[in-house]
Amino acid sequence: MVRIKRGNVARKRRKKILQLAKGYKGAHSRLFRVANQQVMKALRYSYVGRKQKKRIFRKLWITRINAAAKLYGHSYNKAIHNLKKSNIHLNRKMLSQMAILDPLAFKSLMKLVYMVDNT
Repeated sequence: MVRIKRGNVARKRRKKILQLAKGYKGAHSRLFRVANQQVMKALRYSYVGRKQKKRIFRKLWITRINAAAKLYGHSYNKAIHNLKKSNIHLNRKMLSQMAILDPLAFKSLMKLVYMVDNT
């Protein structure tokens, strides 16, 4: 049988992994075996990180909305409940942006929430 060497294919595969490992410290960016392990680990972390990012941002938005709502005498859950009751469909990201960038608009929203709460 003829011996088949994997020259091109193997080299391309290794170069691809070493390219992904660029910027890692020491042997982690130079030696294929170590670099391969680190790249696999990094890819796992990035997958998990993409899921965590969504959780972390939602938590941040809720914290911001709660802090801004407390300025007007409301709690977060009352504000969200009354916004839904009054058919104002704004997501938490937009509400937190309003609280930071446009406090007057957020104040008018909280007045609406207060009106719904008192009726």
